[in-house]
Amino acid sequence: MAKLPNPPANLARIPPDLIRLPAGTEIWRLYKRGGRHPVMWSTFRTFGPLQTARFDHHLPDEDGEPWLQDRGIYYAAVEISTCLAELFQDTRTIDRESEAVTLLGFELRLAVDLLNLTGTWPTQAGASMVLSSGPRSRSRLWSRAIYEAYPDIQCLYYPSSMHANRPAIAFYERAASGFAVTPVVHRPLSDPALLADLDRSARRLGYRLV
Repeated sequence: MAKLPNPPANLARIPPDLIRLPAGTEIWRLYKRGGRHPVMWSTFRTFGPLQTARFDHHLPDEDGEPWLQDRGIYYAAVEISTCLAELFQDTRTIDRESEAVTLLGFELRLAVDLLNLTGTWPTQAGASMVLSSGPRSRSRLWSRAIYEAYPDIQCLYYPSSMHANRPAIAFYERAASGFAVTPVVHRPLSDPALLADLDRSARRLGYRLV
């Protein structure tokens, strides 16, 4: 049996394994203020699904292509090193200068409910932990099915395959009301004040720092 088949049609009948992140939980994210597609710190990406993204729940258009829509996704984590490991995984080089990559930290204003993909729910649903590490195209199908089957779920809580299975979060646009109005930390990676912390993270990950 395949470890990551298509999601079952009766997914809604499988009880979700929920985690609640309370108000005040610290969330971290890296985002690009420059480059070809600059965004704001609180922007949910509503253009999708992207081939490089794991849990985009966007619906492709009639030609199977990404398009601008109401569904939005926002990838983050509870540790800075997880954000670094995920964003720079292709080159294994933490680039402090290109595309004005910026470190963001904020606290949740309201509690949010997440589907826990770090436990046994994937197995109960007919999948496996490959959901968080296998073909991204198949993971996107599951995210779409989860979004439609569980209307109260605001996010996915999943293990980062690039950072020792530490938790990462894919926020659906349903979670937007829980975000803080202003961030607690908001600094470009080029800020000298971040250099020591970035160096420590790079060493732990085995990444280069430039």
